[in-house]
Amino acid sequence: MSLESRIDELYKLPPDEFVPARTALAKSLTGDEAKRVKALTKPTIVPWSVNQVYWHARDVYARVLKTGETLRDAQLTALKGRTTDVRGATTAHRHAIAEAVKAATSLASESGAQPDVDLLARMFEAVSLQKTPESHGRFTRPLQPQGFEALAGVEIKAMPPSLRAVAEKEATPAGASPGRKPTAAEARALKKREQEAAEAARKHAAALKTAETTLAHAKTAESRARFEWEKAKKAVEEVERAVADLRNQTGR
Repeated sequence: MSLESRIDELYKLPPDEFVPARTALAKSLTGDEAKRVKALTKPTIVPWSVNQVYWHARDVYARVLKTGETLRDAQLTALKGRTTDVRGATTAHRHAIAEAVKAATSLASESGAQPDVDLLARMFEAVSLQKTPESHGRFTRPLQPQGFEALAGVEIKAMPPSLRAVAEKEATPAGASPGRKPTAAEARALKKREQEAAEAARKHAAALKTAETTLAHAKTAESRARFEWEKAKKAVEEVERAVADLRNQTGR
């Protein structure tokens, strides 16, 4: 078994077995390989749970990445002003994440672990929408999803070919051809969803612009009010000092 495979085996273990197994593996090696293994970080509970889905429910994990890729593409397309089914992509992505969270929770419970479901959902979202600093199946720390506004500038790591193959296989209905063209009815339904998504995007952009303008006005008003408050406070403090001085003079 290669060193990479032996390292993979470490990340499949229950949390309390990681350190002893890492120590044993390091002792069986020498030189740089031993140093590398000794430096491996034990995953915290949330990334460890995500790793288990990768190792033991690969089809579920692949769907999260596939739907995340589809959603990211739809969002970027919408940002460029072209019609796309953002709503449908978002729904599919949420369902995939919910399924992954359920699988992670179940796998973790087998080792007596109880990861926070909200943190799991956020990490699955992050893993599927942005470039990850660690390899799939070897995450050691929680990840937080970046904001939507970061999509345009974030370098995205492509889905590994092995996971893409799993996702595409899962996404193809039984008996259907992967390259099948949509029927006329399906094409009309898709076009309608794209038009609805585009309209929703336009309304969202208008609402966002209005909200940002209102916020700017509110911040200006707040600054003015704060200035007046500070000015009034300073005046009160000066009068209080004057009164105190007069009282002291009276008491002499």
